Amino acid sequence: MNVMYFAWVRERIGIPQEEVETSAVTVNDLIAELKSREDRYAAAFADTTALRVALDQELSEFDAPLAGVREVAFFPPMTGG
Repeated sequence: MNVMYFAWVRERIGIPQEEVETSAVTVNDLIAELKSREDRYAAAFADTTALRVALDQELSEFDAPLAGVREVAFFPPMTGG
């Protein structure tokens, strides 16, 4: 699946997106897999309360299943102005 990173998440990981082979069942499982890769992922996902996730461009929850999902995007909460 294609995993995309935006704003400070991208800055901490160092890439805007990547193809990920995963056995994760939920978004939380995917985050656990990513965090175990390297320190830069661990830093980016240290506080998931400061993150939002979209599955195939639809806002979702971290306990959402990944079955059939083609794209996961992680980003900080949006603010208006």
